[in-house]
Amino acid sequence: MAFKVVVTEDANQDLAELVLYIAQDNQPAAERFGFALLDKIKILENHPFLGRIVPERDDPTLREIIHPPYRVVYRVYQDRQLIEVLRFWHGARGELKLRR
Repeated sequence: MAFKVVVTEDANQDLAELVLYIAQDNQPAAERFGFALLDKIKILENHPFLGRIVPERDDPTLREIIHPPYRVVYRVYQDRQLIEVLRFWHGARGELKLRR
């Protein structure tokens, strides 16, 4: 059974900001990059443990997929068949910031 993928408010804001930033120079590239990130999270429906465990956290439910230069950070709730996308985090932004 496929997992449900939910994108948090923080992740939605991250995605909107990064697409707008790229669009300042190249609108088509911004759209392609944004859709590529959305394609990454769609894969998680059937492969929830595809990403590696976030290295700076000691939590096997907190995982990430790297889509340079971004980290797609998500949490797996196996018992609820749910994936919560928490952040689209640029690697140059330093330490990952999560609300919880």
